[in-house]
Amino acid sequence: MSASPVPSAARGTRLAVLVVCLCWLVVLFDGLDLFIYGAVLPGMLDDPELGLTAARAGDLGSYATFGMLLGALSVGTLTDRIGRKKVIIGCTVVFSLASAVCAAAPGVGVFGLARFVAGFGLGGLLPTTITLVAEYAPRGRGNLMIGLLMTAHQAGGILAACLGLWLVEPFGWRSAFWVGLAPLVIAVPLVVKFLPESLGFLLARNRTEEARRLAERYEVELPAMRPSSAASTDRWDALAALFRDGHWKRTLLFWATSFGGLLLVYGVSTWLPTMMRGQGYELGSALAFLVVINVGGIVGMLVAGRIADRFGAVRVAAVWFALTAVGIHLLGIHMPLVLTYVVVFLTGLWLFSAQTMVYAAVSGRSTADNRATAVGWTSGMGRFGAVFGPWLGGQLVAAQAESWGFTVFAATALLATVLVGLAGLGQRSSTGPDLTVRPVRT
Repeated sequence: MSASPVPSAARGTRLAVLVVCLCWLVVLFDGLDLFIYGAVLPGMLDDPELGLTAARAGDLGSYATFGMLLGALSVGTLTDRIGRKKVIIGCTVVFSLASAVCAAAPGVGVFGLARFVAGFGLGGLLPTTITLVAEYAPRGRGNLMIGLLMTAHQAGGILAACLGLWLVEPFGWRSAFWVGLAPLVIAVPLVVKFLPESLGFLLARNRTEEARRLAERYEVELPAMRPSSAASTDRWDALAALFRDGHWKRTLLFWATSFGGLLLVYGVSTWLPTMMRGQGYELGSALAFLVVINVGGIVGMLVAGRIADRFGAVRVAAVWFALTAVGIHLLGIHMPLVLTYVVVFLTGLWLFSAQTMVYAAVSGRSTADNRATAVGWTSGMGRFGAVFGPWLGGQLVAAQAESWGFTVFAATALLATVLVGLAGLGQRSSTGPDLTVRPVRT
C-alpha cells in the first residue's frame, strides 16, 4: 500500500527548512560581525589610546567592505567549482578568527588588517548562502526563502547594537569583538555535520552518483536538469556567460544597482548612530536607532520576499529603493523622538530588502552552473559601493555635514530605483532549468 502524499511532500519541505536554518545561523553571525563595527564606533572614537578620528574611522570601515569586495568576486567563481558547503565553512572560519584578532589588536594598523581579512570571509559567505537557499527553495517560494534568510543579517545587526549597548561602557569596545569567536564554536560544527551540498551543483559538475546518494539520504528526487559540461570548461566561462547573448546590459545594470544599494546599506549602517548623535540625539538613542532600523529590516525581508514571489523581485526592488530615498531624506530633519523611531523603522524595512531583492532577481535569472558566479559578482561589484559608503560617511561627518549625508544617501537610493527598473525592462525571471527539490513519492 502506498504511503500518504502528505508525509512525502513534507520531506522536501523539511530539507529546505534544514538548509535555511543552518544558513540563517551563519548569516546571523555574518551580520553581527559586519555591524559590530558601527555599533562600537562611538566607543572607539572616545578611546584615547586609539586616537581615532572620524575620517580615519571611515577608512577603517572601508577596509572590511574592500575585503568583502574581493571575497565576493573570488568566492563566487570558486563556489561554482568546489561547492557551496566548503565555501560556507571556510568563510565562517575566516571571519570568526579575524574578529578575535580585532579584539586583541594593539593598534589601528593591526585592527584594520584584521577587518580586511574578516571582510574577505563575510563577502564570500553571503552570496554563497543565498545561492544554496535558492536552489533548495520550494517552487514559487524562492524570493520568500531568500528574504527569510536575510532576516538573519538584520538580526545580526540588532545583536550587534545590543552588544554595543551592553558591553562597550562596562567592558570596553574590544569585548564585543571577542563575541565574534562564537560562530567557530557554534555554527561551524553544525554546518559540517548537517548542511547538504547543492544537488543542482553536483549535477552541473557531472557528479551524478554523489547527487543520487545525497537525494536518497534525504528522500528527495533529483532536480529536473541534465548534467552539463561545466566541469571541463574554463574557470571564467561562468562569468563570460553573464555577457553572452545580449545579457551584458542587464548584467551591468544589476551591478550598478548593487553598487548603489550596498553604498546605502553599509554607509547608513556604519554611520547612523554617529550621524544621529550629530543631529542632537543622545548616544543611547542613537544606538537604539541601529536596533530599530534592523528590526525594520527583518520585517521588510519577509514582506518583500512574499510580495516578490507574486509580482517579481525587480518591481519590488524599484519601489523599495524609491521609498528608501524618502525615508533617508526625512532622517535629516530633526523630528520628535517617537516619529523619528517610526521613520527609522520604515527606512530599515525598505532599505535592506531592496538590495536583497536585487540578489533574488539575479539568482532567478541564472542557471545552476553559473548561479553562484552571477550572485557573487553582483555582490562583489556592489562592494565597491560598500567600500565607498563608509568612507563617504566619514568625510561628511568629519566636515560636520551630517544633514548633507542624509541627502546624498537619499539621492543614491533614487539612482538605484532608476537602474534596477532599467535592468528589469522586458526581462522575466526563472530562465534557468527547474531546480526544485521534489520529495520522493512512496
